[in-house]
Amino acid sequence: MAVDLSGARWFKSSFSQPSGDCVEVAVVVGDAARQVGVRDSKDPAGPALVFPGEMWDCFLASDIWMR
Repeated sequence: MAVDLSGARWFKSSFSQPSGDCVEVAVVVGDAARQVGVRDSKDPAGPALVFPGEMWDCFLASDIWMR
């Protein structure tokens, strides 16, 4: 299922480094549910991964992303 991210408001992680190696995240609220897009900040026109909101919440609740 394709998600339209053309109007998404992207923001960089608060853990971003000055080197520019970081990701950007956008929360998209569609007809069905909240979804979260993730993309490479160095390639904003490139592909993005889209996760269901519940999966993103589980990811943030874990400590795996801080390692």
